[in-house]
Amino acid sequence: MRIKINGKEIEAVEGKTILETADENNIEIPRLCYHEDMTPEARCRLCVVEINGKLTTSCNTKVQEGMDILTDSKKVLDSRKMNVELMLARLPEKSLPEDNRLYLLSKKLGIEKPRFERATPKKDLDDNNPSIIRDSSKCVLCGKCVQKCQAVQEVCAIGYAKRGINTSITAPFNHKLNDIPCMYCGQCSLVCPVDAIKERDDTEKVIAAIKDPKKHVVVQTAPAIRAAIGEEVGMPPGSLVTKKMVTALKKLGFDKVFDTDFAADLTIMEEGSELIERIKNNGVLPLITSCSPGWIKFCEHFYPELLPNLSSCKSPQQMFGAIAKTYYAKKNNINPADIFVVSIMPCTAKKFECTRPEMNSSGYQDVDAVLTTRELGRWLRKECIKFEDLEDSDFDPILGVSTGAGAIFGNTGGVMEAALRTAYELITGKELKNIEFTTVRGLKGLKEAEIDIDGLKVKVAVAHGLGNARRILDRVKNGEKFHFIEIMTCPGGCIGGGGQPKPTNSEVLKKRIEALYKQDRELKYRKSHENPEVMTLYKEFLIKPLGEKSHKLLHTHYKQRK
Repeated sequence: MRIKINGKEIEAVEGKTILETADENNIEIPRLCYHEDMTPEARCRLCVVEINGKLTTSCNTKVQEGMDILTDSKKVLDSRKMNVELMLARLPEKSLPEDNRLYLLSKKLGIEKPRFERATPKKDLDDNNPSIIRDSSKCVLCGKCVQKCQAVQEVCAIGYAKRGINTSITAPFNHKLNDIPCMYCGQCSLVCPVDAIKERDDTEKVIAAIKDPKKHVVVQTAPAIRAAIGEEVGMPPGSLVTKKMVTALKKLGFDKVFDTDFAADLTIMEEGSELIERIKNNGVLPLITSCSPGWIKFCEHFYPELLPNLSSCKSPQQMFGAIAKTYYAKKNNINPADIFVVSIMPCTAKKFECTRPEMNSSGYQDVDAVLTTRELGRWLRKECIKFEDLEDSDFDPILGVSTGAGAIFGNTGGVMEAALRTAYELITGKELKNIEFTTVRGLKGLKEAEIDIDGLKVKVAVAHGLGNARRILDRVKNGEKFHFIEIMTCPGGCIGGGGQPKPTNSEVLKKRIEALYKQDRELKYRKSHENPEVMTLYKEFLIKPLGEKSHKLLHTHYKQRK
């Protein structure tokens, strides 16, 4: 159909909104509450346009033949300015950083000082958990966090309370997140445009450890980081910057830079062996992956009857910490009490995971601090490190070699595919020729497949996002049979984690996902059991998968929560 925007005639597609059509034609319409992957709720009213003298929100108004739309008329600009001023009146002065979207929009509209008297927001700071900080005095009620938590994750940890000018977003009965079934997934922080919800920043804790001459500070980087940290320093989404990332971390002062992908390969050795053991010995099936701490907490709260189905394997982050403070410490004659393990993770729930009392099998807290991709990005910018100009560096040895199977852990379906590559060869003793299990790839919320392992039909499923997790778990509870299920807390898997760069949407996810598959294709080893450093670890220290030492260091248990 033909429509006009600002006097320019353009072709529009039936069913698209005015906002989508404007974006496709490089016509700018501001927005705050809109997210490409969620149903538009038209709360912020910043995307208003004028049609035949009337204002309408462009995010939820479909195009119609012959529409004559104005995006920058006086009526539109006056309305937009009014709405921005009303939002600013809710906030304390100087509460917005200069790179904040609302701040930038206010400057673009010429707002130096809002004409409305600032309200005195009630200070409601929720900071008694290790992962997420909520500051309601900064909230502009755009509602994106509520929509993510309720419609996407289906957890409902936060929602609206009170009415009118007293409306707020809070946990039920104004509880703290630490006192309710919050998964600390951080999806709320990923969509918050004003930092009213954000990750707890532990950067200063890490810097203090680096400056302590007694500490030997090592860092591990999750698979998803190498495909996302580039965005934090101005590079396009999907930039694969593995070796420059290693150089940057060395410049920040870490004694050793290691790869969580190494521990992902180790996880597959343990989890794949656990799957085989359960299938062969009529163990509890389906086996469900345990790499994602938000999902684990979700299961502990809402599906405790399925806790026996969880793999007893720790996540790669925690396996790495345990190995760093035992095997690595012994190999290098370092007192494990002096080793400070830092993780760079895409996930705010990893901050919670490292504080769990079960995660100290090395005799110490296995992982001492977790920084998200966003925290690392802020640190790099603060140090003025010019990322694109850095030389390439390799990860340090002993815990730094990884395979393509470890790399794809960051994608939804990646753990499943990595496990199948190894399980096939361990079960059959034959080489797997076609190692790419494309049926478990992609952004479909729930994927199912039947894999033929030399005559053994293995029924598998992959879910990402906790709303999709509910659907597959309810089917399991109702008696449907599966052998192996992968569940990731965040949409897209770790690549879409709550600590990743903003914006994160389906188009950005696709680019990050392809970057990790590219890494997989380029690596020398593509199956976890081919990792020479993992094989050396078993030969010199762990002896065998599921052995006594492996069980002590690399496995754990979970419990029902209120």
